[in-house]
Amino acid sequence: MKRIFTKFSVLSFLCLLLFNVASAQNITVKGLVSDSQDKTTLPSVSVNIKGTTTGIQTDANGVFTISAPADAILVFTYIGYTTQEVPVNNQTTINVAMVSSSQQLEQVVVVGYGTQRKIDVTGSVASVKGEELSKQASQNPVSGLQGKVAGVSITNSGSPGSSPQIRIRGLGTIFGNQAPLYVVDGVWYSDINFLNPADIETLNVLKDASAQSIYGIRAANGVVLVTTKKGKAGAPTVINYDAFAGFQKVTNKVEMANASEYATLTNELSTSNGGAPVIANPNAFGQGTDWYDQILQNAFVTNHSLSVAGGTEKSTFNISLGYLDQDGIVKTNNYKRYTARVSNDIQIFKNLKVGYNVTGVASKSKDIPLTIFHQMYSASPTVPVFNPDGSYGDPNDQRLGDGANFNPQATLDFFNQVSKDYRATGNIFAELKFAKHFTFKTSIGGEFGQLEARTYAPVYYATFAQQAERSTLDLKRVETRNWIIENTLTYQNTFKEDHNLTVLLGQSAQSNKAYTINATARDVPFNSDADLYLRLGNVADRNVTDQASLIKFASYFARANYSFKNKYLLNASIRADGASQFYGNETWGYFPSVGAGWVLTNEEFMKNQTLFSNLKIRGSYGIVGNASVPVNPTQALIAQTANLAAIYNDVLYTGASRNTLVPPSIVWEKGIGANAGFEAGFLSNRLNIEADFYTRKTSRAIFALPILGSLGTVDNQILGNQADLQNRGVELSATWSDKSEGGLTYSISGNIGYNANKVLNVSTGSNPIYSGSTGVTNGFLATRTIAGDPIGQFYGYRTAGIFQDAADIAASPTQSGALPGGFKYQDLNGDGKITSLDRTVIGNPNPKYTYGINTSFAYKNFDLALDFQGVAGVDIYNSNLAYRFGNENFTKDFAENRWHGPGTSNTYPSANIGSSANSSPNSFYVSSGSYFRVRNAQLGYTLPGAILEKWKIKKIRFYANAQNALNFFGYKGFSPEVGPVPTNAAEKISNTLSNTTLNAGLDANVYPLYATYNFGVNLTF
Repeated sequence: MKRIFTKFSVLSFLCLLLFNVASAQNITVKGLVSDSQDKTTLPSVSVNIKGTTTGIQTDANGVFTISAPADAILVFTYIGYTTQEVPVNNQTTINVAMVSSSQQLEQVVVVGYGTQRKIDVTGSVASVKGEELSKQASQNPVSGLQGKVAGVSITNSGSPGSSPQIRIRGLGTIFGNQAPLYVVDGVWYSDINFLNPADIETLNVLKDASAQSIYGIRAANGVVLVTTKKGKAGAPTVINYDAFAGFQKVTNKVEMANASEYATLTNELSTSNGGAPVIANPNAFGQGTDWYDQILQNAFVTNHSLSVAGGTEKSTFNISLGYLDQDGIVKTNNYKRYTARVSNDIQIFKNLKVGYNVTGVASKSKDIPLTIFHQMYSASPTVPVFNPDGSYGDPNDQRLGDGANFNPQATLDFFNQVSKDYRATGNIFAELKFAKHFTFKTSIGGEFGQLEARTYAPVYYATFAQQAERSTLDLKRVETRNWIIENTLTYQNTFKEDHNLTVLLGQSAQSNKAYTINATARDVPFNSDADLYLRLGNVADRNVTDQASLIKFASYFARANYSFKNKYLLNASIRADGASQFYGNETWGYFPSVGAGWVLTNEEFMKNQTLFSNLKIRGSYGIVGNASVPVNPTQALIAQTANLAAIYNDVLYTGASRNTLVPPSIVWEKGIGANAGFEAGFLSNRLNIEADFYTRKTSRAIFALPILGSLGTVDNQILGNQADLQNRGVELSATWSDKSEGGLTYSISGNIGYNANKVLNVSTGSNPIYSGSTGVTNGFLATRTIAGDPIGQFYGYRTAGIFQDAADIAASPTQSGALPGGFKYQDLNGDGKITSLDRTVIGNPNPKYTYGINTSFAYKNFDLALDFQGVAGVDIYNSNLAYRFGNENFTKDFAENRWHGPGTSNTYPSANIGSSANSSPNSFYVSSGSYFRVRNAQLGYTLPGAILEKWKIKKIRFYANAQNALNFFGYKGFSPEVGPVPTNAAEKISNTLSNTTLNAGLDANVYPLYATYNFGVNLTF
């Protein structure tokens, strides 16, 4: 009996094995994929075997052929259509009719502490996919947003490793950090420069107060939510490798006067001041030195990203590595960044999931002196880089003055600064679902960072003005230790199929701690960079200073979302924040919001209409706060420095001075905003339009007012709640997505934002606040802030021409310092003389319009992306022109158009442009900052699937990319994109807070505009 049973078992096993082998044999499956409505065929549809990496795409006629197991499941995926899964079931022919999805309605959008369907969102939220960011050469993910989102203004600084300036719906604050809050996988950050763009899944911008208020005290400048890539449950392991290499080339370089032209103008400058010509034969110098050609370079850049992602039914993982090596356009400048990221989600059991996200970044930068840009602009072309004997060319040999008494090459050669940045960030979380409708989530995250800079100035002699008899070693370091704990409880339920309710309750605690130390030593010998230690310097000259800050927050928040029949939407939230920066009754701030929406296309009376495939109107109101102000703003700071010491009775006493004056208390700065908008889809959602109208008021804005120096403060200003600001605007975006019968799929989208900024009132009443000293000489100030006008408008004289001769001066209103060749100013008040009362508004640095056009095309195996971007309604003050103290160079444009005798020019002044009368802020220096550029162009080719299947490779795509290659603007400076002054690590550490907002738009030291060209490859295994 046992033998019979054994034989039966073996026979059964063999039959089962043969059955499985037969089932596992592949068969060839062919078919046609078409649109279920108009029956047109669909090219480039992804056809994959579920649970494997095997897949192909339909050809131009919608036909596919794939080898698959007889029991496999084919997954059909196409943008704008519902994904379909079709069992093979031994079929050799499978035709699929794909159904168009209401993508705009069902799209899931990331919002504060969760997600919502696009149809349920009542606030203004814009979403950009990570794949769109990765198509650009920008190595900071924020820079990739430029031109992508209406109402978001991005200004790049250009320096490798730097973060761009971002403004969401205008300027919301003046003092402190004006950047938005970044939330990466639930952890709060002040910037996301540590993120590799290849790691980003989606980037969502919360633009209105209703969407932002759930983040309370940090939301006044907007909120950017970043979701990083994760593995997919049950999916096979996928390996992606992306790499590119290329170069950066300076575009729109300002041409400077050559040596002969410079010598001619130098003689004219001397004679205009009553002197004699200082150069006997100007034409003898020829072309001379082009300092831009000498200092700048075509900069190499390469980037590599490797990721491994996958998962089982109960866990997912994603591991990525990144490497960036970017040279700067200034010789010797280099930036290297290494990133690593690990994420893992584990389903412990059905209702409990835990996970973690960890990101590490290390960067190293070989820095450049930030004065090098002004030096290249100003240096005399008559000075050689090196003399025949190998020594540096010395401006002092020509006795031309002290204005440009430097050799830029010597400045660069003897500058030795290296900065390093180490940062580890991430969080761990647990999510428990219970009682059917409840979800409890707890998360602990933080940031551990260290930024350091080492600067060494050796003993050297380069020129008369560039030498040092003693060496100096300077070390700066700032340590960041931040943590955040958040707990949320969510209730979600549907009642009688018509009522959908989601309620969120939450609690949060944060701590932001920073410690900064600066140390210097003199007479440190140099053997190598590895031997630079403070203890090797002179003991008597060692100096160490340090400072620290600690801010703690406690928060409670709640939100309720309700919808009825997917037609009527209601959203309400409130957050209470307590911050250690404020005291007394102002320790806590409360930030409520409410939003409502109406989906008209779900109404019965809209069922039979054919115009709209989707139509929703929405409105919101909310209040947000700003905690991004200096630590302890209500405490007066005291400084103790060596110059305050005094000796009494042969005893040395250390003195002290008050840095700033503060009022008895400072209250919360709040942003109060209202938003109204609509979303509309036409032609089966091929065309989608979204529009918003908003107003935002910053109440009790904190910034510093100038005070008399006789009060004894270091910075001559007082901090307090000084003003109310307002931004009002309109945003419009539209997208058209379609396909042609010939197999072309394409998408064209455009967006435009209009913003009007205004100061509602200032504590000084009708008295204006003057500022704007960047690059402006002779003690003049070029900006004015006053109630009723935008922040920091350019303020000065309007020019009426150029004085041609003494008779012209005599016939004009009395003007102090008037000389032939000088500016003739308009007498606006008609009193017959030019005084400060004749100054008026001459420009506005706040852009009114930002816009972008983004396109994508795919035909067979080719793809093309073209992005355009621009700014309009903005002005720039070119401080470079009059940023002079003697013998600085002139631009070629100025040399060719200057006044050099009666009748030669009635627009440009003489070479004496730096005189007090001519360098006064005036309309000559103000130009339109409007520009239009081809922001990005990328052409790609993907190898056919039939070839890749033989190589066991899922995808190989090659591409060529050009960024900022074409720029159109009328400004005669380097770039109309005038943003923050370039900084490096040392300046970031030692920089004291200043009113940079009131100096906006002044161009005195801008990083030159450059284009990036690269070639790359995308591999998927």
